[in-house]
Order: sequence, then structure tokens, then C-alpha cells
Amino acid sequence: MQTELRQGDWRDPDAANVPFGQYAVAWVNERPLAVSTAELYAILVRVHLAPTFGRLAIADITPAAVRTWRRARLDAGTGPTTVAKAYSLLRTIMGTAVEDGLIRRNPCQIKNGGTVNTPERPTATVSDVFAIADASQPRYRALVLLGAFCALRWGELVALRRRDVDVEAGMIRVRGSVSELNSGKHLYKAPKSEAGKRSVAIPRSILPVVFTHMEQFAEPGADGRVFVGAKGATPRPNHFNGLWDPGGADLSAHLGEP
Repeated sequence: MQTELRQGDWRDPDAANVPFGQYAVAWVNERPLAVSTAELYAILVRVHLAPTFGRLAIADITPAAVRTWRRARLDAGTGPTTVAKAYSLLRTIMGTAVEDGLIRRNPCQIKNGGTVNTPERPTATVSDVFAIADASQPRYRALVLLGAFCALRWGELVALRRRDVDVEAGMIRVRGSVSELNSGKHLYKAPKSEAGKRSVAIPRSILPVVFTHMEQFAEPGADGRVFVGAKGATPRPNHFNGLWDPGGADLSAHLGEP
């Protein structure tokens, strides 16, 4: 102990007796996180980490316990992506415990435990994109085409305002995006980096569709939303499957689906 004191390696054994659940909640609350990120971390702690580690002291969480927990979550049917996110958060929290001098070594030692290998997603062809757009309700046709041909994310599309779309110049100005919290509330946020703020050219082939959309469906005024539901709500991605036009093209046959 005297040697550890002289070398600056001594740690108070009682300091690591703090329960993981208490330490994890404080860890999330003390970080300058975006609202959506803080909400995600809070859910991961409450649903996936606290049930197993919540009452355990930081010092009592071992590599074996972490491996057992991860295997149990996967065997219980929790998605690999969710398990990977929860493991990454656990590793980061325990890394902070190491920095705080509570423990000597991070118990999260699973190689690639925080990564998920997903197969490459199929890419829609140009004809596929137009088929999807044609099968959508008219007020969402431009949304499909701009998302595909201008490489805009869902959040960026629903965040667009009239002032962001210059049909005459054929340009779109991306200024931010909208994310949806678990409470259902929509949150507007600026891009994480300056590179996220950008101008995007609208292909000539879809300019007439965009022009028609702005005339018929976009809200009035410079701050009016470009994409809005029939009842004035902001479109939600998990509702988009209900926006296909039942009388439209046979999309599954066009895409070659069974």
C-alpha cells in the first residue's frame, strides 16, 4: 500500500462500492449530450444495463459478468444492434470509472463487442425510385424523389422550409434536420458539422414534380414546411408504409418481390 501511495497508484477500495445504476445515471446527466442522444442512453441504461448491473458495485462488474450479460441479451432476442449500442455505452461508462480512479481495468474486453456486421442493403434502381414515387400519395411523391436523387435523409427532408427550396435555380439549402423523440415530440437541430450545411442541386428530371409540389402541398410563407401531412402533421418514417396509393402501380411486381 505504501508503494502504491508513493507511485500514485493507490485507490480507495470503498470508492468503487458505488452502485453501477447510480453511477450510470449520473454519467448520462453530466454529459453535454444532444436531447435525442441523452434519451437513447437513458433508455439503454434503464432497459438493458440496470436490470443486470444496476445494484452491483462498480468494482464487482467483471469481464465474465459482461460476457454473460451480452450473451443473455442476444439469447433473449434483443437485436444485435441494440446489444452493440448497450455494450458500447457500458464500456464507455466503465472507461470513465477507470479515469475516475474507481477501478484499475475496464471489464468490457469483448473484441468488436460494440460493432455489428450487417449485410449490404440492396440499392434501388432509377426505375425503382420512380415506381415507388408513383405508388405514393401525390403529396409525398416529391419527398421520395428528392430523398433518392439529392441524397437527403428523412430528418433533412421534413425539416425543409419554403425558403430552403429555390425551384428557379434548381437548388435546395440543407440547414438542419428533424428528429423524433420516443415521446413523439419532434426536435429540430442544426447539423453536427459545417459540412452538414450544404446546397444540393435538384436534377432537371424531377424539377417539374418539385414545382408542382411547392404549388399544391407546401405550407405558405417563407417558413412554411415543404412536406406536411394532409392534417398538418409532420410526416413520420414509421407511418410511411401507410402512404402508398392502393390504386397505384403494382410495386411488388415491379421490384421483383414474391
